[in-house]
Amino acid sequence: MERTERVILTNMCMIRDGSRVLVEEKIGPYAGGITFPGGHVEEHEPIVDSVIREMKEETGLTIEHPQLCGVKEWINEDDSRYVVFLFRAERFSGELVSSEEGRVFWMELKDVLQSHWIWHMDKLLRIFADGDFAELFLDRADDWKPRLK
Repeated sequence: MERTERVILTNMCMIRDGSRVLVEEKIGPYAGGITFPGGHVEEHEPIVDSVIREMKEETGLTIEHPQLCGVKEWINEDDSRYVVFLFRAERFSGELVSSEEGRVFWMELKDVLQSHWIWHMDKLLRIFADGDFAELFLDRADDWKPRLK
């Protein structure tokens, strides 16, 4: 029995400033609604370093002490696993700047689900904000049904 698989590693971070969260309206191939900033983990890069780097690249902010709060994952059509490490951070410095990946701006957390959001943001918030769950698994075998665990 094979114990290895091809995996694509990514990250996403909910940066909070009191009652507000930093959101990103992606453009280009990742367009489709408002999301939290994030990106790919580079080869041999530590996961925490990757989220700090991605936040700096996409928002201009340097986050401190990001806290891992869960994962989002699914199995692609080619049987590779796609994993998104979900972080939150409340300590940051720097000046907010949008990037070529999209516009970043602050939004009240209570207003998040009233906006045009990415697929399953309601479930992601149960991991990011509520801490009720640690994993969102999208099941390809069951018509991509989302499962919180």
